[in-house]
Amino acid sequence: MAETDRPNLDPRHASHTPHTHPTSTGSTGSTKGLDDQGYIAREGALGRIAPDFRPVVATARDGLLDLFGPRLHSAYLYGSIPRGTARVGRSDLDLLIALREPPADADRAAVRALGDALDARFPQIDGVGTILLDQATVLSEPERHDLGWFVACLCTPLLGDDLAEHLPRYRPDSLLTRETNGDLARRLPRWRERITAAGDSESALRPLVRSLSRHLVRTGFTLVMPRWNGWTSDLEEMAEVFGGYYPARAAQLRRAAVLGREPVGDAEVLRSYVDDLGPWLAEEYARVHGIKTPRPDEPGPAPASPGTGPDTP
Repeated sequence: MAETDRPNLDPRHASHTPHTHPTSTGSTGSTKGLDDQGYIAREGALGRIAPDFRPVVATARDGLLDLFGPRLHSAYLYGSIPRGTARVGRSDLDLLIALREPPADADRAAVRALGDALDARFPQIDGVGTILLDQATVLSEPERHDLGWFVACLCTPLLGDDLAEHLPRYRPDSLLTRETNGDLARRLPRWRERITAAGDSESALRPLVRSLSRHLVRTGFTLVMPRWNGWTSDLEEMAEVFGGYYPARAAQLRRAAVLGREPVGDAEVLRSYVDDLGPWLAEEYARVHGIKTPRPDEPGPAPASPGTGPDTP
């Protein structure tokens, strides 16, 4: 195998912290995604990347080094590829990139261009999702239980020094629940705008159904996560866990879990999300856990953030 066909496993390029943030052996079973001390175990590993996706990851890695060089603090994979559950031709490549300084518009444009090039070159992926920010934001106090948790528990180090070394360990408690997905009410107006803008185009509606379905399933799961006392990234399992606590809404979450993996371009599905399921879930979330803490630079309940679904609008 050529050097460019495999991820760089050299610890000088991707440092892991197995003691502080141990890698999970799976989300199902008695541990429910937790380590033996009750903390959320880190998902994913470079060694779990299926052979079909290794050239994609290696090319992405090299492209990020070419783009940012010494400005790059670290880069991470997240989603199905590092978990080893990606499907050829159906799964996307998800990257989180942390620069040493705040990114500029030119940086964002360059990352979009890299993603487009990867998507065009590799038929085994269906799109590229990227989160581009700076290391200080990840480590900031307001992001401690949102972006910080996301990097420490759901991201797999690909390049640079792992920011998880500077972050705490996390339990599936109400604080984490509130700070990851307690901003659904703020998202709903933006979702309605995007649905209107998509019109009747199946090609425009399909990715919206995919992303909104995933976000609602993950939000439904985190609503009950402290009571279940565990973590999973599997959409179907999330929906089943939720249904055990809210049986009247269980069928809706199960259907959303299916559409999160096999979306259809159906405007009626989206309207049901923003007119029924979404408003109910936002109200129940606020009642049980409260609303996400506002960020210093933006008024309101909370700005958009990765939460448990970085691929969502």
